[in-house]
Amino acid sequence: MKVQQKAPALTGIDHLHLYVENKQAALEWYKNILGFSPVDTLADWNTESGPLTIEDASGIIHLALFTRDIQPPVTSIAFKTSGEQFLLWLIHFAHQKIKLRVADHQVSWSIYFKDPDGNMHEITTSEHKFVTDNIKQ
Repeated sequence: MKVQQKAPALTGIDHLHLYVENKQAALEWYKNILGFSPVDTLADWNTESGPLTIEDASGIIHLALFTRDIQPPVTSIAFKTSGEQFLLWLIHFAHQKIKLRVADHQVSWSIYFKDPDGNMHEITTSEHKFVTDNIKQ
């Protein structure tokens, strides 16, 4: 019998992935209708295959806009956590034998994994330096 371990903490949803025909046109719609604007600190990610990350006026709601014909649409929720909890998630997933991919985005760290139905999920932290200094690779 497998003993269930308590999962590390999450602090909220970091961002949602959206797949659009044209990132600039989508930005204009989200800007004009919902008041969103680009996240300046993540502007370097806005490449052909990377996301244009936008946020609401409060800076709480984040959307990552991907070009649909370059990135195939995948249901994806990115959960937010601290750097310390991020490292605990790595241990937790190892114990649960969850297949994952870890990515160093240079300003954040992410763990990508799928649920049993194939939905992609992400756990991310913006505490890049803490994770970089403490991760065991």
